[in-house]
Amino acid sequence: MGVSDGWRLNHPWAAVYSFGINRPQLAKPAARLAFGTDIGLLYDATAAIGQLPAGSSVLDVPCGSGVALRGIRPGQGLRYAAADIAPAMLDRTRHTADRLGVADQVLTVEADAGRMPFADGQFDLCVSFTGLHCFPDPYAAVTEIARALRPGGTLRVSWMRTDAGPQYRPHLAIGRLSGLLGPSATTDEVRGWLAATGFVDIDIVTSGALAYTSATRV
Repeated sequence: MGVSDGWRLNHPWAAVYSFGINRPQLAKPAARLAFGTDIGLLYDATAAIGQLPAGSSVLDVPCGSGVALRGIRPGQGLRYAAADIAPAMLDRTRHTADRLGVADQVLTVEADAGRMPFADGQFDLCVSFTGLHCFPDPYAAVTEIARALRPGGTLRVSWMRTDAGPQYRPHLAIGRLSGLLGPSATTDEVRGWLAATGFVDIDIVTSGALAYTSATRV
């Protein structure tokens, strides 16, 4: 069974992750302890969503349990596509959207990140939080995101990197053995993928086992 199947079938870790990531007061110390990272950088990145004007289109892939929805303002008037391969995660995202009062702006879509059912240049912003390491082919996902973003569109992505140091190799090994992690990538690999697929202004901040990235589609 591949990593996509593990998430699609609602691996037990999915519920644990969803519970924690939607509670910053719990996630911040847990992420610092387990992964040496400031997960506050992820929460800060959601602010880019709230800065978009009415009528803007956002792609959130994988949406997970909807952590990025905290960036949407009620009544903002976005067209927000929350995509994930796991039906259970889409259910969690819908619950989060209802709780935050933004369900009228959010459309959930069951989709494989490597073959998404969206038109070329459809989105103004793509967010992909703690997901790149879950894809069986992260380069294919980056290529698809680039295709779906319009020229001038923005990408915000965070992932568990493979060049974080030997102290995090057990995390990667356990994640792969449990069917949760794919090959992931180093920071240099992701920088190269983004450049090759038409991104500029690539900014990568590393914090412990994770990297937090922004880039602009040309």
